[in-house]
Amino acid sequence: MCGLVGFLGPPRAEGERRLAAMTERLAHRGPDSSGLWVDAAAGVGLGHARLSIVDLSPSGHQPMASNSGRYVLVFNGEIYNHLDLRAELEQSGRAPGWRGHSDTEALIAGFDAWGVAATVSRAIGMFAFAVWDRETRQLILGRDRMGEKPLYYGWQGEGSHRTFLFGSELRALQAHPSCGAEIDRNAVVQFMRYGHVSGTPAIYAGLSRLTPGCLAQVSLDHPDVVVTPYWSAVEAAQQPKREDTPLETIDALDALLRDAVSRQMLADVPLGAFLSGGIDSSLIVGLMQAQSERPIQTFTMGFREPRYNEAAFAAHVAAHLGTEHTELYVEDADLRDVVPMLPDIYDEPFADASQIPTFLVSKLAKGSIKVALSGDGGDELFCGYDRYRQGAALMRQLGVVPKPLRGALGAATQAIPARFWDQALAPLRRVPVGKEPNGQWTHRMADYVSSTSIEDLHQKLVSRWRRPEDLVPEGREPQCFLNGLAPPTQDESAAERMMLLDQLTYLPDGILTKVDRAAMHVSLETRAPLLDHRVVEFAGRLPMSMKLRDNKSKWALRQVLYRYVPAALIERPKMGFEVPVGIWLRGPLRDWAEDLLSVSRLHDSGYLDVNLVRQTWAEHLSGRFNFGLQLWNILMFLSWQRKNSHLSGPV
Repeated sequence: MCGLVGFLGPPRAEGERRLAAMTERLAHRGPDSSGLWVDAAAGVGLGHARLSIVDLSPSGHQPMASNSGRYVLVFNGEIYNHLDLRAELEQSGRAPGWRGHSDTEALIAGFDAWGVAATVSRAIGMFAFAVWDRETRQLILGRDRMGEKPLYYGWQGEGSHRTFLFGSELRALQAHPSCGAEIDRNAVVQFMRYGHVSGTPAIYAGLSRLTPGCLAQVSLDHPDVVVTPYWSAVEAAQQPKREDTPLETIDALDALLRDAVSRQMLADVPLGAFLSGGIDSSLIVGLMQAQSERPIQTFTMGFREPRYNEAAFAAHVAAHLGTEHTELYVEDADLRDVVPMLPDIYDEPFADASQIPTFLVSKLAKGSIKVALSGDGGDELFCGYDRYRQGAALMRQLGVVPKPLRGALGAATQAIPARFWDQALAPLRRVPVGKEPNGQWTHRMADYVSSTSIEDLHQKLVSRWRRPEDLVPEGREPQCFLNGLAPPTQDESAAERMMLLDQLTYLPDGILTKVDRAAMHVSLETRAPLLDHRVVEFAGRLPMSMKLRDNKSKWALRQVLYRYVPAALIERPKMGFEVPVGIWLRGPLRDWAEDLLSVSRLHDSGYLDVNLVRQTWAEHLSGRFNFGLQLWNILMFLSWQRKNSHLSGPV
């Protein structure tokens, strides 16, 4: 795991100095060593910050040139089948004289032998890379299939200063003088909806993120960036379904997961795992411990609020498996310490409050290990979120109601004040601690009822602000690439469609961004065996009966898990990685929030509707509403904007 950065533009004598400044911005991603390579005549520079995981010797140093001298590569990530690639090269007589045993060397040797696209298609792993082809004078960027590793790029500057910049994080691009880094108001609108910037556009005008599963090519002669997919999550999700018996399916999934976990346990440094006590992380740890001769090191975070605390469940799983377990509880002091750090950890605005425990557990783990495996991806691949079942059930029920009538019913219900619904439903619905009151809940349900399609309903289910344009005056939400997605196939259920939508957006832009930035800020590598593309394709071939059965989500995963951990330790209502953000904002984080949400600071921001924000804050403090998630979006943007106040104004 590392950081990469670079540029392509008019030849300049100061190129190496600029590249060094850009690379230095990524030192947290790669503190073990750094390297620079500049071809001044070609106007290209590649920088690398290394976190040594496989082959700790200088043989793994980057930038790395291929044996032929044609390619120069900077690479971030891991190729889990690099030993297989080496063997294939050797058997075909196309292997170079190996200098070491790093996966980077195997990858660039594949480029020499098979070409870039053919090599990436053979690779099992998580990665982002930039490779300069000296023969064609082209720059090629690549990103892994599911988007585990980040990669930003774009043309910046004008005239003779126009330069193509790329890198693992935006902060590295900002170190180049051509980078304008103007905040895109429309991207702010999108951020307010989801709590993260989603899809291709970045928060800064003119910069983009490379779509997962794609390669991009650019050159000075052909400056238009050509993006080409080498793998498709859509195709993986829409394959013909398996017709095996349940036992045959479970056996095959067990064997595949054991292989994926085994490959991801290869490292030349100490390795462990995050353990929440839920299905996904317990399964990964169970598979690790079954293939390890010593106790696996596991780490978990706990909360003092019982409704949000899973630490006790994780401890039971750890005790059964015999892991070396460490837990840490989030205290008020931790919140006050970590919250000011978040704009630096996430150099693009990010507002999933579980980013706090994710950072804390990463920091905890880094004290003992250098690589941590996680259970990320299980929900999106195996129907783990409640919204899949609930959304599919609602769409079935709404199918008999004409669409105009749905809209009328939803509008009429939302027109009645929330206070009325609070009183009317009090005898019927007891509000869980920390959750939204009845009136707010009723308005939300009415909004769902007015949905015209499964895509429309899914967007509402994952939205924090359902009308974000109201919050960001003069802003317009960017056109989402999902609008061009082919309609569902005849055999594709509503739940499967929502899972696919999450795999394309929420998983890479939300979950994986959260984990990557939090862990890499403390120089910890994270790996997600459930996102091995072979597992993703296997999940795509599973019929829904293998994912949702007897009202049990992730049925196939559960059956594999129960071979390693007793069901009694797992069977309980799903909690997810929730955090009590609404409670925090009325308690230990209130002063911090009040400062950011002051009228003067909101006016100075220049992006948000001051009256709407202040009204939302007042209603949250009153206790009649729980706007914790909506307010967290606002607070994370304002905090990030304050940290980046040196940037130019909105566009």
